Amino acid sequence: MPSANRKPMESIQIQIFGHTYSIKAMENPEYVRELAAFLDGKMREVQQGTGTADPHRVAILTALTISDELFRLRERCGTIEQSADQAVERMLALTGDEGAR
Repeated sequence: MPSANRKPMESIQIQIFGHTYSIKAMENPEYVRELAAFLDGKMREVQQGTGTADPHRVAILTALTISDELFRLRERCGTIEQSADQAVERMLALTGDEGAR
């Protein structure tokens, strides 16, 4: 039974790599279409870069490409967060408020 605060799932038509899919999502339809367009673009990039015609192979290679991007961004975010924490600690030490955190 859906929660009173939860938006009902909406059927959305999207196109990815020449195929139309009808999916149900609680997200904003435009957001879902934007995701589909991103995926479609990535799949076309992979297809052009590899010359692969098999759509399943293109989908797997695209998933690996996007996964690599995600892992690299997570690593970068962690590094930035660690640098920010160290900068805050140095600032607190300079102001004498080391126990403030």
